[in-house]
Amino acid sequence: MTTDMILVLGILILMIVLIMTDKLAFGAPPLLACLLLVVCGVSTVPQAFAGFVNSNVIMIAGFMVVMAGLQKTRLIYSIKCAMMAQVNRGSYKSYTLLLLIVMLGASLAGTGATGYYVLILTLLSTLPYCKKLPASKLIMPLGFATNHPLFPVNVALLFGVTVSVLQSSGITQEISMMKFALVNLVMSLAYLAWSLIAYRFLPDHPIADNVEETIALQDEEVSTLPAWKEKCTVGAFIVSVIGMMLMNTLGDIAYVIPGLAGAFMLFIGVLDFKEVRDHMGAPVIIMTAGVIGVADALAGTGVTAMVGDAVAGVLGSDVSPFLFIIALALLTSTCATFTGSTMGSVFIFAPIAIATCTSLGLNPTAAAIAVVISGWNGGYMPIDGMPAMILGMGKYKLSEFWLFSIPMYFIRILALCIGAILIFPM
Repeated sequence: MTTDMILVLGILILMIVLIMTDKLAFGAPPLLACLLLVVCGVSTVPQAFAGFVNSNVIMIAGFMVVMAGLQKTRLIYSIKCAMMAQVNRGSYKSYTLLLLIVMLGASLAGTGATGYYVLILTLLSTLPYCKKLPASKLIMPLGFATNHPLFPVNVALLFGVTVSVLQSSGITQEISMMKFALVNLVMSLAYLAWSLIAYRFLPDHPIADNVEETIALQDEEVSTLPAWKEKCTVGAFIVSVIGMMLMNTLGDIAYVIPGLAGAFMLFIGVLDFKEVRDHMGAPVIIMTAGVIGVADALAGTGVTAMVGDAVAGVLGSDVSPFLFIIALALLTSTCATFTGSTMGSVFIFAPIAIATCTSLGLNPTAAAIAVVISGWNGGYMPIDGMPAMILGMGKYKLSEFWLFSIPMYFIRILALCIGAILIFPM
């Protein structure tokens, strides 16, 4: 290991310890880590603070403003009332129903859809505390559920990446998209099963900053916005969501559409400038932006490639194909989680998996599928967009977060690998 690798790993560990111990305010540890990266000479100032001009962070910050405006409409009030009706029932059945609804919505939004998980998390974070079914028992399972479609019909991105890595390795066989979707379904069902089991382990605490805020939310009245402003606000929200869904088509424009929609709300008086500023600079945005500099440093110092080469050498050619696939899937998802580079991790480890299977005379399709999908299914550390938002909005301690996310992680990866091998025999 080089000196830079040791330094960046040390800074990462310090950041994690500070998050775990709550010694600093939420969002501050990543900022400190970015400063230390510069002081230690691992990153330049632009590299360390690249997260603050990251396209996804800018998009999420803009969408947070849009959601702040949407909170003032009767539409969101009605949705909140529907959610609160289930929350007030306070039953396990209500928890299950909300979980299924979010997973059904994920079927249309697609894997890792930023707009969808921000929408769900924002709605949940505004629910008042209810002892029967506190929002702290909902934010984590429903937040991660946005990445698990119950009917995985929108798998074009993952399918395309899988075909790409196979073709780049000289494998030209056709893959059934329906069978590919079934692999995703197996993993989603495993996640659903874990979430139903984990209900009893989820923490019970208010997520509002203080009691007065909670009472204010409970006494919230229907929006008094004029009808035309409500229609404009809902329209701006719809435009933002469509823009984010068309990211691959629109390119860079898609990332700023939510910001433009937020500016439009400011212009027509739905929000004032203080509200816009507060939501764009929310602690969860600072957290998300700060960890990107650390992730870039991990990737830039060659940690991912070094680990990949080491694992490939240790596993050798005598290991069981099933264990080999699990090992590569765990490695890919872990590197994607810590570096923030999902595509980079996939394109490093997928060729290793394909080449090893080919050399053993095995069909590499299952290995390629498992490795590709695993890249989007780490999340056991809050140093990526969705996990960081879940930790912050749910006011969870890191120990509470891990109690749910670590078992979830291993259950999902195991189900993914089993599903890939059963549906695409080697």
